[in-house]
Amino acid sequence: MTALVHVDAFTERPFAGNAAAVCLLAEPAERQWMQALAGELNLAATAFVWPAAAVYGLRWFSPTHELRLCGHGTLASAHVLYERGERATDAPLAFDAPAGRLTARKRGQLIELDFPSQPSTAIDPPAVLAEALGQAPVHVERAELDYLVELSSAEAVRATGPDFAALRSVDARGVIVTARADSDDVDFVSRFFAPSVGIDEDPVTGSAHCCLAPYWERVLRKTSMVGKQLSRRGGTVHVEVDGERVRLAGAAVTVARGELA
Repeated sequence: MTALVHVDAFTERPFAGNAAAVCLLAEPAERQWMQALAGELNLAATAFVWPAAAVYGLRWFSPTHELRLCGHGTLASAHVLYERGERATDAPLAFDAPAGRLTARKRGQLIELDFPSQPSTAIDPPAVLAEALGQAPVHVERAELDYLVELSSAEAVRATGPDFAALRSVDARGVIVTARADSDDVDFVSRFFAPSVGIDEDPVTGSAHCCLAPYWERVLRKTSMVGKQLSRRGGTVHVEVDGERVRLAGAAVTVARGELA
């Protein structure tokens, strides 16, 4: 039978962070079937994992699209593999994914992911961006996957109420809004909107922190930081910039276990 595990990632408690389904396969499945199952489960990401020699194959799907890079789906997958004893807790995990080779390892109560950096550069933003966000940007940059929009304050990030229909016309996977944090234990805050891939607002987005980390490294002159995503569910991502890589760390908790019929 095919195991299916529901995990909340980037959180230490159930019903917070970002929910992902992890589907443990014996071998790769057809893309159409994986997309159909992700649509049926209707979570921000469904991760499909299977053994492939010394590593694991890994693909992620939103309810409507295959994803190129997914932090919380990878964190959830690593959490399930460690929890099931597929790897010793002191041994790293390696995944072959659409974004290349990714690794995960236990760091105390957290799991640390090694991801490619997604650096951004300053641009003149399209007019629709500010209109769709309903906020005046302080600064806008563009990375390979997403727009990054710095706002004036953490409160402005909290107050953002996007026009999702308008955001679908923006030529990007998604839009990150961010600002300096207004608390001493966090460095920056963010929210992430991706209606073009079927996710109006993603609760906690590991892959967005691959862009946020190098951006705030430049601004704050720090390589190790803590980011908090201000969605309704909320979540915390520890980041460390290491050249062309970004290490993301977070907790995860299993909510339910089952199997596919």
